[in-house]
Amino acid sequence: MTEKEKMLLGKLYNASDAELQKELKRCRKLTRLFNNSTEEDIEYRSKLLKDLFGKVGENIFIEPTFRCDYGKNIYIGDNFVANYDCIILDVCKVEIGNNVMFGPRVSVFTAGHPIDADVRITGLEFGKEIKIGNNVWIGGNTVITPGVKIGDNVIIGAASVVTKDIEDNVIAVGNPCKILRKITEKDKIYWNKKKEEYFQD
Repeated sequence: MTEKEKMLLGKLYNASDAELQKELKRCRKLTRLFNNSTEEDIEYRSKLLKDLFGKVGENIFIEPTFRCDYGKNIYIGDNFVANYDCIILDVCKVEIGNNVMFGPRVSVFTAGHPIDADVRITGLEFGKEIKIGNNVWIGGNTVITPGVKIGDNVIIGAASVVTKDIEDNVIAVGNPCKILRKITEKDKIYWNKKKEEYFQD
């Protein structure tokens, strides 16, 4: 089994492996080109992101700067927005659904290191997949840790540290992130009324 295969399966692997170093270098080049592009380079940015990611849907907008490890392990649906300074450490698969919004400085970390110091200092590391559902808004300065699944129609409050799975249709916040409340029909009625008022003005 190659080091890349071990990495993608969540096993201990050696990140200094030649194949992985080559892929890291490719990713560094694409993210450097993306981060040094200008606001006039919309089509160029779009092409770079398509080259960078494993899958990318329609209507993707990422505000530089953006960082990731490999890129090819990131799968993004339609209508994705990431504000400034997003970081995705994708040593394992990161799956992001449709209609997802990231505030500034959102960090998504699949990467982990052994708890035992003797093993950790050998340089061996591991990862765990992260999945983010549809219609999710993640507030600024949030950190999502390895192995987490976030359900559909979820809001994560700013500066949260998400260490455990979050179910569908909730607002969650804090360090560690915990469910604050369900999103209800009352929320739907309130915000649709606000939308109607907007279009009446």
